[in-house]
Order: sequence, then C-alpha cells, then structure tokens
Amino acid sequence: MHLPDMNLLVALDALLDEGSVVGAARRMHLSPAAMSRTLSRIREAVGDPILVRAGRGLVPTPRALALRSQVRSVVEQAQQVFSAPQEVDLATLERDFNLRANDVFIAPFAAILLETLREQAPRSVLRFVPEGEGGDEDGALREGRLDLYISATRDLGPEIKVQGLFSTRMVGLARADHPLFERPITACRYAAYEQISVSRRGRAQGPIDSALAAMGLQRRVALITPSFHSAMFSLPDTNLLLPLPEHVLSSVARLGLPLRAFELPLALEPVAIMQAWHPRFDNDPAHAWLRQTLKACCSTYRLN
Repeated sequence: MHLPDMNLLVALDALLDEGSVVGAARRMHLSPAAMSRTLSRIREAVGDPILVRAGRGLVPTPRALALRSQVRSVVEQAQQVFSAPQEVDLATLERDFNLRANDVFIAPFAAILLETLREQAPRSVLRFVPEGEGGDEDGALREGRLDLYISATRDLGPEIKVQGLFSTRMVGLARADHPLFERPITACRYAAYEQISVSRRGRAQGPIDSALAAMGLQRRVALITPSFHSAMFSLPDTNLLLPLPEHVLSSVARLGLPLRAFELPLALEPVAIMQAWHPRFDNDPAHAWLRQTLKACCSTYRLN
C-alpha cells in the first residue's frame, strides 16, 4: 500500500488552522507558490478540494472539517515522538540488565550496584551472564544480548562505545604462613614458587611472564582456573602463589581465609577497567542511568 508523504499532514494541519495558503506558507517557511503546489498534492491524496474559494478567501469543505481534529491529533502525536523528554520512571521500570563481567568485578561491586537498583529501580533485575564461545563480546553487544561488557581495556571494534571505570594494580596472595614471607620477597624468590593463572580462556601466560622474562626469569604455572575465587580456595593448603587485582582484596578479607597479600616484585602497568556498550543504547535513558550508576559505584575504589 502506497503511503503519502507524511509532511502533507503537517501542511494540511497548517492550512486548516490558517484557512489561507499565504498564512500556512508563512507558518511552514515556504513560499505561497510552494504551498499552493502542496495543497494540490493534498487534494490528490485525500480526493477532496479541502479548501475552496469563497469571495476573497478560502473555506474548508465538509470533508476537511471532518478531518480537522483527526489531523491535529496525528500531528501532535508525531511531535511528541520527536520531542519526547529523555526521562525514565525508575520506580516502575521493569527491565533486565544483562552484564558480562568476571568475579574480579562482581565480588567488590555487585552488592553496591544491586543496592542502588533496589533503592531506585526496584522492579529491575541485574543479570551477570557467562562468557560465550570464543569471546563474542563485540557480537553480543551489537546484537543487544549484552547491555554492558565490563573488563580490562581491550579493542572491541570501532563502533563500540567505551568508558573507563577505574584503574587497579596486580598484587600477590598466598597462605598466611607461606615460606615466601620468611625473607624479603625478590623477583627470583617469587618466580621460584608454583603459581596459579586465572583465565576464563585457559591461558597461562601474561604480563607477569613478560616482566619476569625481561629479568631472565621464568615462573611455572601449575594451576589454571576460570575465576579468582576458585583459585583462592586452592591457596590455604598449598605453596601456590596467586596474582590478582588489588581491588579484590576487600572481598578476600570478608571470606576469612588464612591468606596474606604481598607486593609483587615486578614493574607492572596498572590495569584499566572499562565498561563497553553499543551505540544503540546511547540515548536510552534507562541504559544511561545504568552506566552512570555503575560508574558511581566504581568510584568507591581508588588506586593508591
């Protein structure tokens, strides 16, 4: 079905309101000649003269009078669509927010974020979804399966929006009575003990290995786990060492495990943590609120 140019509705509304081609032209910033041509198109689309000559002026036809309120309503609704305020009623918002993050983020920040949702958007749900096959974060963001991806800064493609949340640094963790603590911790002594690598993709190598290699040293990774919390429970009964982001230490303390943190004897760059989203959500007020809320929650941590 062929639909007429919707701009004709706006012109028809102006013509019916002004009762004059000149007045309607002035309102729509057109010349009288252009408005006359528009009136001809309206007459053809509606199948009615709409306005007819009566002395020196124009009067609406019965068909035009019948259409007046309907046309006015449609034009007002269209104006509301394009001028609707970017607001959201958080108290009544019913939405599932899908985030992807590992336990390094979930442990220290999820409770803070959830508490904010309870206070401001009590009908919304916070869902942390697992990693897909092959690390499909960019695809999941593009397809709308993820609202936010939270991770160490990485390239997700040119169209994906990224905002920094905070920076953290790597520290070490071991059982409280580990022999490592008997003498000053040097790079050589650190590399001598078997270690844990935390990787959702099963990787054993990373920046620590590069830093050790620059010093002519090499560590042995004896255990690879998908999460930091599963790795922590391997420490109390072994001599394993676990490198982990410093901001997780507050969660470690709450677990009450007999563990002790230590400074890594290596020169490592801070780790920048980001949140990423697809531009489709840029102007979504609920999504913008989520991003702002998450950013505010992360401001509770500051790299020393």
